[in-house]
Amino acid sequence: MTGRNKKLDSLFAKAKTWREVKQALRAILLEFPFEEELKWRQPCYRYEGSNVVLISGFKDYCALAFLRGALLKDPKGRLQAPGDHSQAMRQLRFTSAEEVQKNAKTIRSYVKNAIDVQKKGLKVDFKARKALELPDELVAKFDDDPDLRAAFEALTPGRQRGWLLHFTGAKQSKTRTARIEKAADRIFAGQGIHDR
Repeated sequence: MTGRNKKLDSLFAKAKTWREVKQALRAILLEFPFEEELKWRQPCYRYEGSNVVLISGFKDYCALAFLRGALLKDPKGRLQAPGDHSQAMRQLRFTSAEEVQKNAKTIRSYVKNAIDVQKKGLKVDFKARKALELPDELVAKFDDDPDLRAAFEALTPGRQRGWLLHFTGAKQSKTRTARIEKAADRIFAGQGIHDR
């Protein structure tokens, strides 16, 4: 079933932050043949069974988050990566409902492009990004504990990447070593840094 999900009406009506912006973005998205549902505690818009775009509220802005945004045409340079290490997602950010209305035509063009990307089945090449290097401290730990190396290599590429970003985010060697030692049990359990 496409179109408005009445179960989400109260979510939009009772939003504590960015209520008017979220409602304006929703109105535009409902012009398209999306299935509207709640995913990750956010309004999610799906096309032919695949997630295409989310409406996300943050402290300083409200965003349309395109899950395959890296594949979208961005002639106006409006799309922004949500973080330094984001590979696929890109956002259009807004701070007022008036800004949404003023840019409605542009928003519609990005949404149409996102649907086209989905129709064509295009995928983000996550390997295109430079592979992360193993920090010396992790290599040393692997040399001391081959079981840890095996457990780390058994993790999914995303979990490996998450741990490597966490380890290499420390400036000092002793901090990297402490992070690796603290993470060992979770790595043995097959968990990523964000798993609970």
